[in-house]
Amino acid sequence: MNVPQLALRSLLILALGTGAAQASTLIDASNPQQVLEIAKGFGSAELGTDDVGDPNIVGRIDGTKYGVYFYGCKNGRDCTALQFSAGWSGVATNLTEINAWNRDNRFAKAFLDNDGDPRLEMDINADHGITRDNLEDSFEWWQVCLQQFNAQVLQ
Repeated sequence: MNVPQLALRSLLILALGTGAAQASTLIDASNPQQVLEIAKGFGSAELGTDDVGDPNIVGRIDGTKYGVYFYGCKNGRDCTALQFSAGWSGVATNLTEINAWNRDNRFAKAFLDNDGDPRLEMDINADHGITRDNLEDSFEWWQVCLQQFNAQVLQ
């Protein structure tokens, strides 16, 4: 084998080994405990299940209660997506403020629920896994969205 072939083969082995190493560090929504560990880094958080048996997390970030809901689950397992969600009851806001929020912010969407109360949600696709750093970054974005929503819409 000549030097260029050896170098190419070495690069290929290195690339395949790196991909396998990265795949082993991915987090997906099928392991709620890993998501919970990250949530606890941002405040209190507890793992539970919803009324259909899918996992969920209830936590607090900067005093604001929120939930992480697991979607795409089969019998409460092998979930493929996450949704961060927070709601406020008895808070006066209107569609003009909600629409302005949605126009000016990319990561979380706001709406008024059936009772006219504001809600904020942010979806995370975790179907094929995401890195721990990426999920931590998503929690950081969620924290920023909660802070900004509080300052711009709820005050």
